[in-house]
Amino acid sequence: MFSMTKLDLLTSDSPGSLLLLGNEAVARGALEAGVKFASTYPGTPSSEVGETIARFSQNSGMYFEYSINEKLALEIAYGASISGLRSLVFMKHVGLNVASDVLNSISHTGVNAGLVIMTADDPSMYSSQNEQDNRRYSDLAHVPMIEPSSPQEAKDFLLEAFEISERYKVPVLFRTTTRVSHLRGIVNLGPIKRLEEKGKFVSDHSRFIALPSNSFRLKDELILKELSLEKESNSSVLNRVEGNGKGRIGIITSGAAYNVTADTVSQFDVDADILKIGFTNPLPTEIIEEFISSHKEVAISEELDPYLETKIRAIAQLKKLGSRIAGKLDGFFPKSHEYSVDIVVSSLAKAFDIKDPTTHEQIDSELPPRPPVLCPGCPHRATYYAVRRAVKMSGKKNVVFSSDIGCYSLGYYEPFEEADIMLEMGSSIGVGQGVSLATGQTVISFIGDSTFFHSGIPSLINAVRNNSRLILVVLDNRTTAMTGQEPNPGVPVNAQGNPTKEISIEAIIRSIGISSVNVVDPYDLKSMIHEISSSLREEGISVIIARRECAILRDREMRKSGVAKTYEVDLEKCGLCYNCVENFACPAISIDNGKVSINPILCDGCGVCSESYVCPFNAIKEVK
Repeated sequence: MFSMTKLDLLTSDSPGSLLLLGNEAVARGALEAGVKFASTYPGTPSSEVGETIARFSQNSGMYFEYSINEKLALEIAYGASISGLRSLVFMKHVGLNVASDVLNSISHTGVNAGLVIMTADDPSMYSSQNEQDNRRYSDLAHVPMIEPSSPQEAKDFLLEAFEISERYKVPVLFRTTTRVSHLRGIVNLGPIKRLEEKGKFVSDHSRFIALPSNSFRLKDELILKELSLEKESNSSVLNRVEGNGKGRIGIITSGAAYNVTADTVSQFDVDADILKIGFTNPLPTEIIEEFISSHKEVAISEELDPYLETKIRAIAQLKKLGSRIAGKLDGFFPKSHEYSVDIVVSSLAKAFDIKDPTTHEQIDSELPPRPPVLCPGCPHRATYYAVRRAVKMSGKKNVVFSSDIGCYSLGYYEPFEEADIMLEMGSSIGVGQGVSLATGQTVISFIGDSTFFHSGIPSLINAVRNNSRLILVVLDNRTTAMTGQEPNPGVPVNAQGNPTKEISIEAIIRSIGISSVNVVDPYDLKSMIHEISSSLREEGISVIIARRECAILRDREMRKSGVAKTYEVDLEKCGLCYNCVENFACPAISIDNGKVSINPILCDGCGVCSESYVCPFNAIKEVK
């Protein structure tokens, strides 16, 4: 989070430099590019772009919103672009799946003012459910793609992306990865572009009506644009050769892989030249042809899919180049996860029969496991605890838990183990319907408040329409917690913290014909267990909204008010059942020398552990 001093510097029009995250540099780049409209659905590793823009958007004259989902975010940004305002939309890689329907249409219609779509990929899946390579989308949609490798490039390349978008009237894909988005570096600031504050839409039915009669022609025009963009790529400053041109090996690379590859060449004194490509679609074929021709041996160093390699091998074949090319397709470089210096140098050693200078020492003892846990005071812990107890009390066997993407995904882990299926945002309701219809088993689906708005509503309507039997638990913690506490439509403030209309989850659910809707405070275990138990006896669809603000928000408000609470264990009353540790599993509670203790620094003061459903001996009490 920025201090105001740093925020002032970030938005200043005076020359200077700042230490910025890659995502913060993107936000600064939006300012310098004269962006007037920005939208997103928050998702790591792109979250900090929105957090940063939200801080300065009002004072800078930039409109910014957290949209309900990525599809809507892109549609709104597109609407602003064809109305004459430079627009930026950003999301994590799986978000582009949600927005891909829009992308593949607007690539045909084109844009007016620049429209850049940032997609933040997540190699090694630090915060994601898959490891897809979104470079493929640039081919699918026939749109140009730019890939920075550092915070400085994240800012500078974004400016170039907007220029390209406007020259060719096409959206531009701006692809980062976790290591670029979360890399921190010195960024030299440039002047801030001042553009028109207000747009105007001019109707053009031949472009903006995506009917077959138009799209047939627009596709041909799009292919012609690609040919022009290839010429642009061949002359672009975003591509460069490093080295004296006489290296034994030529290495072609891009994005985050460039950083690791350059470090490898420098650290191990590899006799190699590097072709760094920043304009990765269309590729600079002439530059690539010349680079390959000047090296008998060429390596392609890129993370995830053999995207560059496949295209570069095609160029070499078409141009009848005789150089040997090594990469993923012949097994020398791995096809998954992030690269490290060790991986790159070992891959080069295997490919070109050079000595592998790395050594790999075996660790004698295993490191202790560190499973992710819910925060102390997290309302989701109380919800999962109550559900587990209610299911056990009901005597029902083979209950299926269909979960979703969010903080509550941690319900998968011990001791709760309340996730049998987990795919993508909004899937818990739809997949749960399928399992229920196919097996007749009792299904409990979990979904968060932000995810409910994102993609849960259509699934719930479908469940009603098709007479499904389902128990839905909406875990409403009053924020989009996993990605950085961004507001969602269920809270009464917008991205800038200004008052706005709060959308009632229970009103939406009742409006589609579900009568069994109950709002419960998960800290009230007795009520939670009662409502879950009642739902297990019902037919049809029943919904329980477990509403309690995220513990981080609660702690923030308590600190402001000067109120602090903590709990301790009365060892004389404690029966050593260990239920509070083994089944409630709050990280503030532990067993020391056979005795239960509560860490007062970690304790959130929620008091749920003191309830008799957790401590039957009433041994946990508030510290006065």
